[in-house]
Amino acid sequence: MASNTDFVQYIADQCSGAGEIIVKKMFGDYGIYCDGKIFGLICDDCFYLKPTEAVRPLLRVIDMRPPYDGAKDYFYIADVDDCDYLSHIVRETCKVLPEPKPKKKK
Repeated sequence: MASNTDFVQYIADQCSGAGEIIVKKMFGDYGIYCDGKIFGLICDDCFYLKPTEAVRPLLRVIDMRPPYDGAKDYFYIADVDDCDYLSHIVRETCKVLPEPKPKKKK
């Protein structure tokens, strides 16, 4: 089951305080990026944040689950209605994620 585009846009809007948020369709669902770094997934109308030790103590609830069959566990974020909270945990996640690799020129 794919995510509803309205839900995807809602999550992007809720995270917008962290930086430039972009969503990209991937494998039937969505990857979500902040300032060029992929920090999470939106699958089946659920929001998943890449797990980092820096963000673990900031989470209100620690719920680890795979966003799709065969995936590694991510932080499942059920509380998506508090935009300040989402922006904060996204910003802190992105601080510790590596810079994206430059695209190869063809």
